[in-house]
Amino acid sequence: MSLTLFDYRIRQRDYLLSIARALVSRLNLRAVLRLILQASVDMLQGQSGLIALRNDDGAFSFWASYGLPAALVSEFEPLVADVPANADLLAGEELLIPELSEKLGQIAEQTGLLLRQVVALPMVVERELLGVIFIFRSHSLRFSPDDRRILGSFADYAAIAVNNARLYESAVTERRRLDALLEAIGDGVLVLRPDLSVERMNRALSAITGWRTADAAGRPYDEIFVWERRNSSRTLAQAVEQGWPFRERDTLYVEGELRRRNGSLISVGITYAPLLTRGGRVLNIIAVVRDITRFREADALKDTFISVVSHELKTPVAIIKGYAETLLRPEAQRDPGLLQEMLGAITEEADRLARLVDDLLDASRLQAGGLPFRDVEDVDLRLIARRVVSRYASQSERHTLRLEFPEQFPTVRGDPRRLEQVLDNLVSNAIKYSPAGGEVVIKGEVKPAEVILSVSDEGVGIPLDEQERIFDRFYRVENPATRAVSGTGLGLYLTRAIVQAHGGRCWVHSVPGAGSTFYVALPQETRLTLWQAPSVSLR
Repeated sequence: MSLTLFDYRIRQRDYLLSIARALVSRLNLRAVLRLILQASVDMLQGQSGLIALRNDDGAFSFWASYGLPAALVSEFEPLVADVPANADLLAGEELLIPELSEKLGQIAEQTGLLLRQVVALPMVVERELLGVIFIFRSHSLRFSPDDRRILGSFADYAAIAVNNARLYESAVTERRRLDALLEAIGDGVLVLRPDLSVERMNRALSAITGWRTADAAGRPYDEIFVWERRNSSRTLAQAVEQGWPFRERDTLYVEGELRRRNGSLISVGITYAPLLTRGGRVLNIIAVVRDITRFREADALKDTFISVVSHELKTPVAIIKGYAETLLRPEAQRDPGLLQEMLGAITEEADRLARLVDDLLDASRLQAGGLPFRDVEDVDLRLIARRVVSRYASQSERHTLRLEFPEQFPTVRGDPRRLEQVLDNLVSNAIKYSPAGGEVVIKGEVKPAEVILSVSDEGVGIPLDEQERIFDRFYRVENPATRAVSGTGLGLYLTRAIVQAHGGRCWVHSVPGAGSTFYVALPQETRLTLWQAPSVSLR
C-alpha cells in the first residue's frame, strides 16, 4: 500500500514538473491546456475531459479535449451554459456539483458514453473565473484532502497558462498595432538605442532619408542624418553630451536641411523624445521626422509675393504721385500739351495698377475656390484678337503685330472677358520679352474637335528646364535679358487657370534666343468649370 502511495506521489510530482516546464517553454496555449487536461484525467483515474475558457463576450467555449470523439464535443455544451451563474460554486472547495452530474447523465444517455461522474476544476486568477476543467469518469469516487490539493495545483497551473497566453496575445496584438501605426503614419519615425544607434525606422523615414530599413538598422545615428545646414543651436549628439534628457517629457527640436543618401537635400524638422525607465535611465529615443519642404516653399512663396507685389505696386504709385506733384506747379498748368501728356501717363499707370489689383484678386479667388465667370456665350475669338492687337499696336514702335485667322473660324462657348484676358496676357508677354522688337503673330487654327490660338514672338526665349514652371504662381525666368522687365508672375498662372476652366489646355514651345510660341487649345463645345488651384498656404 505504501509503495502504491509512493508511486502516486511520484506521478504527481512528475506531472507538476512537466506542466511547469511547459508553462515556461511553450507559448502555444492549446498545447499547454492539452498537457494539463491529460494529467488531470490520469490523476483522477478518469476516462476523458474538456477545458472550457471564457470568451470576451462572457460565454464559454471548449479549447481542449481528451479521450472524446471530436464530433461529440459539442454535445457537452449544456455543462457550460450556466457556468457564469455557478461561478461561486466552482470557485469553492466542492468539486462535485449536483447540477453538472444531472446534465452529464442526460449527455451520456444521448451519446451512449459510459460516464457517471463529472469533476469541475475552476481556473481562477485574482478572483476572476477564466475557465473550467471538466474530468469525466465511469465510476464515482470521493476525494481526499491530498487529492484536492493536487487538483487545485493543476487548476492553478492551467489558470496561469491561460493568463500568460492572454497577456502574450495582448502584447503581440499591441506590437502589431504599433507596427501598423508606424508604417501607416505619414511622418518618419526613428527609434534609437541609448548609444544613438538605429533600432528601427518606418517606411516614411526610409523615403525621406533614402536609406532602406535593413541597411540603416544598427548604424550610428549620424550616418543616417547628415546635416547640410542646421537652423537649431545643437544637434542630438551635442544635446546628449550636455546631459539631455533631464526629465521624462524633455523634448528636443532640430530643423534644417539633410543630405539624403543619394546626395540630394531635403528640409526636415525633427522632434526627439526620450523613453525612460522608472529609474530615469534612457531606454530609447524616439525621433519624429517631418518633411517641411512644402512649408519652406510656402515661406519662399510668401516672401516672393511680398517682394513682387510691393515692387509692382510701388512703381505705378510713384509715377502717379510724381506726375500729380508736377501738375500742381503753376508752369505745368500753363502748358496744355504737357498737361495732357501727364494726365495720359497718370491714366495709363492707374490702369496698370488696376490690372495688378485684378490679377492679385483673381489669384486669391483661385486659392479660395475658383475663378468667377460672368457671361457665358458664343465668343468670336477673331474679334477679341483684333481688339487686343488694336490696343497694343500703338504701345510699341519696335513691334509689328499680325493676325492670321482662316475665313471660316468657329466660335467657342465661354466668358468673353476671361478669354480676352488670356489673349491680352500672351500678347503683353510677347512684347515685354522681346525688348529688341520684332514681329508678334496671333494665329488661329481649326482642328476637328478644338480651335488653337497661338502667340509667337522673336524675343529672348525660355530655357527648356523652365518652360513648365513659367505657369506657376509668381514664377519668373531670371536672366539678364529679362531682369528689367516688370511683372508679378501671375499672368501665365491665370492664363492656364482660365483655359483649363474652359476645358482647354495651354503649352509653350521656345528656343532660347529665338523667341517663344504660346499655344491655347479650346474645345469647340466648352463646359465651364470653376478651376481650383493646388492648395499652397501663405502663412
